[in-house]
Amino acid sequence: MPQLNPGPWFSIFFTSWIIYLIILTAKINDFKYQNEPTPQNTKKEKTQPWDWPWT
Repeated sequence: MPQLNPGPWFSIFFTSWIIYLIILTAKINDFKYQNEPTPQNTKKEKTQPWDWPWT
C-alpha cells in the first residue's frame, strides 16, 4: 500500500508547514503590537471616605 510509505510526501508536508509557520507568525507579529498602550493618568486619585446614609 503506497499511502503508508511516508517517504515521498512527508518531507514536502514538513517543509511546507515549517515555511507556513515562519511566514504566518512573522505576519501575525507585525499586526499584534502596532500601538503600545500608554497610561492615561499615572497619579493616584485620593478617594473620599463615606458612610452609609442609613446607619
